Amino acid sequence: MNGASSLAHLCNTPSSKPYFWTSMLSKGSFSFLETQIWSRLSFRREVQIATCMVVGGSYISTPVQQPKIAFKDKPPQKLEKTGAFQKLPMVLPSNDLLLSALKKAKRVSPTKGIANIAKRERNRGARQLDQLMKELAVPLRGYVKMFPYKRSLHPYEQSLIELTLGEGTYEEVLGRVDTIRKKVVSVGKEQASLCAKSSSKREAEDRLGEGLRRIEEIFQREGNAVDDLVNVAKALRVMPVVNPEIPTLCLVGSPNVGKSSLVRVLSTGRPEVCNYPFTTRGILMGHIVLNYEQFQVTDTPGLLKRPEDERNNLEKLTLAVLMHLPTAVLFVHDLSGECGSSPSDQFETYKEIRERFPDQLWLDVVSKCDLLPYDITSEKGNIEDDELERYKRAGPEGAIHVSVMSGIGIDKLKSKVHDLLLCQLARITTQRNQEGSNSLQ
Repeated sequence: MNGASSLAHLCNTPSSKPYFWTSMLSKGSFSFLETQIWSRLSFRREVQIATCMVVGGSYISTPVQQPKIAFKDKPPQKLEKTGAFQKLPMVLPSNDLLLSALKKAKRVSPTKGIANIAKRERNRGARQLDQLMKELAVPLRGYVKMFPYKRSLHPYEQSLIELTLGEGTYEEVLGRVDTIRKKVVSVGKEQASLCAKSSSKREAEDRLGEGLRRIEEIFQREGNAVDDLVNVAKALRVMPVVNPEIPTLCLVGSPNVGKSSLVRVLSTGRPEVCNYPFTTRGILMGHIVLNYEQFQVTDTPGLLKRPEDERNNLEKLTLAVLMHLPTAVLFVHDLSGECGSSPSDQFETYKEIRERFPDQLWLDVVSKCDLLPYDITSEKGNIEDDELERYKRAGPEGAIHVSVMSGIGIDKLKSKVHDLLLCQLARITTQRNQEGSNSLQ
């Protein structure tokens, strides 16, 4: 069997088996012995085919679509780090997107070389409608593609989406945007085809106008989905980035107990400080630098004494931080009676959170100690054995008593916070080393 026939035989044989092709050169001492050709090597090359529909001398390109494999429920990449919201694309409002697309479509001219007026007009109309469709569909498809799958996000960011936007809102808005895209593509192709089949210049102009009107109607009727996506991007983009690999101090407590004031004292964060409940309406971040190491401080919305199913989304944001981020807890208590939550209610909330997150490193602080009607240190010996009564007078055992206004206890608090964060750093480092060693096994 000669070389040509051997190659022909090889190409015509099913590719499910490996082959051994031995050839000896007639001259010289070189030889190719048992060269294995595996089935993964292919002698074929896919050829793209495009056809053109000729309509009275003009044409519309109609590429033949090769069958594609649909990847439904494609498993997303696992993202271990946070910060996906800062990578969201800039979304144009629906009106700006439509006006820009119309302006670019109307600048499209007919194909050169068409002398007949009717043919030139229908060619121009079909090209303009096709361009308008692309100018709208391509950005919409990019928006849907560049917004991440919710299930691929860090659990903390998944919780932020649900609690900030409402459960299911994120997916629903993206679905509506994709629906608009599909409608624009369908109507654009249909109207471009009709325009290309026009029999006269007047008919081509009328069908061009009809196509432009129908596409504009889609955006005017359903373009609020794009505007909703603008608001979604704005809401998520301003979320603070919390790095789960950096030790984080989370300030927790009832509303208006002085958490925000302590964040301003302890870190670079500058949250709003006002004398009303739920001053903190989101997760606010600050940073501490200690021994060339950076640490994070989060100010969270206050927690009220009530069942889990009655908590609002602000309270659930606080719980999401504790559940999904490696945090050390600084629990703030206000026993002065000025925060709006009684010491009894704060005690119940404190016990609930302490029992729910037993593994967190913990530090208790009694704030506004200068407003207490008695001297805590002088009455410690007369405190009754009842746990609640002890709490009402001095807070939890070992709590640090501070006052931001007078500066009482602030230096001691800073020292304790630094020690707590260094312990948290050691814990994160140990966990990271264990995960690395497990992955190597």
